[in-house]
Amino acid sequence: MIIERFDLTFIRFCRRLSVPFARLGLFVIFFWFGALKVLGLSPATPLVEHLFEQTVPFMTFSLFIVLFGLFECLIGLLFLFRGVERVVIPMLAFHMVTTLMPLFLLAEETWSGFMVPTLEGQYIIKNLALIAAAIVIVAHMHPMNAKR
Repeated sequence: MIIERFDLTFIRFCRRLSVPFARLGLFVIFFWFGALKVLGLSPATPLVEHLFEQTVPFMTFSLFIVLFGLFECLIGLLFLFRGVERVVIPMLAFHMVTTLMPLFLLAEETWSGFMVPTLEGQYIIKNLALIAAAIVIVAHMHPMNAKR
């Protein structure tokens, strides 16, 4: 009986925390990693530059990396606020598509063998956890036409 009561209490506690913690986690990761890009301190810069060289011919990399970092910071900031999920989720989806691209376009840098990612590949694959956190937030949204 005590174990069941603890189990229920713990599950309720985690339900209350899930969305705020998902929002905080997404904010920290996106804002921090974006700020590192803006400041020229990101360890991901070489990989981003190699992808940039293959996909974005219309601007300089120095401008792109700052804009990309600011975009990440904006995504992070928006996750802190309820009510803007319908804006930030598409931004996140676009970001995830672009950040998954190296797994396919830069395979020599992201895979050391079949199903064996390099450190860079692991850095990209961890984005599945970010997607999962975003799904938790979306799952708790109210439908547009629902009365509250």
